[in-house]
Amino acid sequence: VQLQASGGGLVQPGGSLRLSCAVSGLTLDDYAIGWFRQALGKEREATSCISGSDGYTAYAESVKGRFAISRDKAKNTVYLQMNNVKSEDAAVYLCGAATRCTSSSTDFGFWGRGTQVTVSS
Repeated sequence: VQLQASGGGLVQPGGSLRLSCAVSGLTLDDYAIGWFRQALGKEREATSCISGSDGYTAYAESVKGRFAISRDKAKNTVYLQMNNVKSEDAAVYLCGAATRCTSSSTDFGFWGRGTQVTVSS
């Protein structure tokens, strides 16, 4: 199983960025994919999740209304559209796979390398 996050970079406050999580070795119908972030010196924090069976989505309050998680099952890829980005969104973003959506990173058994999001004007 491999998950590869990409799409990070430098974004200005108020700007947008789209992250991708390419998944191999498992199908999106069977696993939930969550996007987490970890800033330097802070704990890993859940931002969003999309469930496997029905595509149900869930968001942390801190990103609700600004971030949108989606998936393309044909490409086995999950996306995180980040809009109206704030300075506090700066972090390494990682995607993980679990049997169901939860906000606990310990429930996610598979992780990929993260992608850095830097917010600066």
